Amino acid sequence: MSNNRSEPRPVSPDIEQQRQPNDHPVHPDDPLGGPEHLDFNEDDDSPTPRFMEEQGAWKHWRWVPYPVRKYVKVAFKWVKGPQNPKTWRLQTYFPIVQEAPPRLLDKYLPNRTHQVLLYMAYVAIWIITFSIVMWRGQVASEVESYGTPLDIGCGVSYWSQNNGCGIDGVNCRPFNGSAFAFRCSSNCASYRVLNPRAVGDEEVVYKPLVVGGPPNPANQENPVYRGDSFICGSAIHAGVISNSLGGCGVVSLVGEYQNYISTNRNGIESIGFDSYFPLSITFQQGIECQARDARWSLLAVSVVFTTVLSLFTASSSVFFFTIFIGIFWQVGMASDPPSYSTIPDLFSDILGKFLPAMFCAWVFYDKMGVRRTLKGLTAQVEKTFWWLGGCWVGALTNYTFDFIPIQRLTGHDLDQQPGAKAALAIIIIVLFCVVVIQVWSFRQEGRLVRYLKLYALFILGIIICLVLPNLSLRIHHYILALLLVPGTSMQTRLSLICQGILMGFFINGIARWGFDPFLQTSVALQGDAQLGSALPVILAPVINTTLSTITFRWGASPGVRYDGISVLVNDVERYRGYFGDEDSDHFVWNRDNGSDINEYFRFAYMSGPNSNDYTKAGIWTENLEWVEAQPGPSRIKGRSLDRETEQVPRAVWN
Repeated sequence: MSNNRSEPRPVSPDIEQQRQPNDHPVHPDDPLGGPEHLDFNEDDDSPTPRFMEEQGAWKHWRWVPYPVRKYVKVAFKWVKGPQNPKTWRLQTYFPIVQEAPPRLLDKYLPNRTHQVLLYMAYVAIWIITFSIVMWRGQVASEVESYGTPLDIGCGVSYWSQNNGCGIDGVNCRPFNGSAFAFRCSSNCASYRVLNPRAVGDEEVVYKPLVVGGPPNPANQENPVYRGDSFICGSAIHAGVISNSLGGCGVVSLVGEYQNYISTNRNGIESIGFDSYFPLSITFQQGIECQARDARWSLLAVSVVFTTVLSLFTASSSVFFFTIFIGIFWQVGMASDPPSYSTIPDLFSDILGKFLPAMFCAWVFYDKMGVRRTLKGLTAQVEKTFWWLGGCWVGALTNYTFDFIPIQRLTGHDLDQQPGAKAALAIIIIVLFCVVVIQVWSFRQEGRLVRYLKLYALFILGIIICLVLPNLSLRIHHYILALLLVPGTSMQTRLSLICQGILMGFFINGIARWGFDPFLQTSVALQGDAQLGSALPVILAPVINTTLSTITFRWGASPGVRYDGISVLVNDVERYRGYFGDEDSDHFVWNRDNGSDINEYFRFAYMSGPNSNDYTKAGIWTENLEWVEAQPGPSRIKGRSLDRETEQVPRAVWN
């Protein structure tokens, strides 16, 4: 008879070794012993077989090689960040010291209402102090026989470039017997021409237009400058005023002069010119005039008030908006003001820019990450040093970044300005390092995907702007801030300083230049640069050594848009003839007998009253020999007769 109880099945020795000594017997069909579950590291390959993966989310990408898909998945997993994101918070060094100012304020003024009243009184004292210092800075002593000095810009001169003064300079007369008292602001030595100006056969660009100086370089007496020189730059070169403090003086017209000497004095290297010019200027000696530019005093006031406010303010909104407003008015009214004639005009200009700038400030704070960077920040000293210090550095870009040889971020400027491309390469390398650090930080917070999408939209918008016909993209200061501030929306030291600098860029760009369009026509970008127009073909001149004359001839008009010929002699228009008029096919120039100096000739077609591109300068030497001009146009453009330039006001000319 069979036994109904079945015998236990033998178990493999390997399985037997896995049993604990106190294990109870198990049924033969129980699962084998082992770990309750399998642990996979985050970076491990997926245990899913490849044929099952291809039936899932990747089934539509089976045409992509598997290694490519594998690395794309790895990259996407990396971009998504860790499973437990980290929110960056600034670890405060010496918290007792850094958190002391707000604690002192809460200790001695715990009432919220009293703190608000203190804040209002503090801002009122700031405004009153700023106004008093600025008012005192506008006061200048009267100059005997000349009255109160006239405020002029750094780029003001007597002579308008190229044919702006008309035939023989008739629109810029008188050439002598006139003088007036002037006043210049500080830092005029950094005012440079951005498009080349002709000085004989030389084309001056990216330096102050100061032609001439003392006739004897060994002393400073009787400096004489060409009439198209910047008055303020020439006064600094002559030692009449200080570049750091500005000042006042009296400028006089002395008529025609020749052989202007090049010297390097007071931080300005003047330009030499070995021929003559009909209008020259000098500065009267022994004039008693007291005037100082108040911008440095105003800067000291604003820096002190913003620093104290930053140390004692724990509220991120109060800190940001108060600092933004204070620095905006400091830049617009003092540190880097736009061109103006009177203080009320300047105030009106800055006020018109202020309201839209405040809307942008709210967008920066509430929508672009400034709140996230500053909120909850208790390191008051580091906030003041990194964020506020960076903001001042960016807002004073006319001083802090003046050494960088990049005036405008356009292809034309990068090609012609020495050192611009090397400087741009260094900037790109620094930006790349910053971007790498910021990308890693955003990944740690798990926000990298969102910001990659945002910057993909930015890049798409830039590409669209680049391909738009008849328009050129120009990246202004405020555009840089709008593009890059979102990438600083975290609380790290690098983000603090970068965000501060970018906010300073925005403030400086709007206060100084306003909301210039970022899409501009080629004409607007060109300014007074060359047009790319046709150049006159000048036949070999006929020189009469007996009469000391030279005769130039040219062919017919190359097109209906060209109406005549303009001729500059020593950078002064001496001839303007229109095709079809009598003797419009040649130009005769007489030289005074006994004259032993070079003369420089440039030619351009006319379109109505306006001149087009001029040729490079041909030289009629002191030996009555003709030196052909180099091929191609001068990098200068003739001005329209009715175009406004920075000239001395006619009211003080006579």
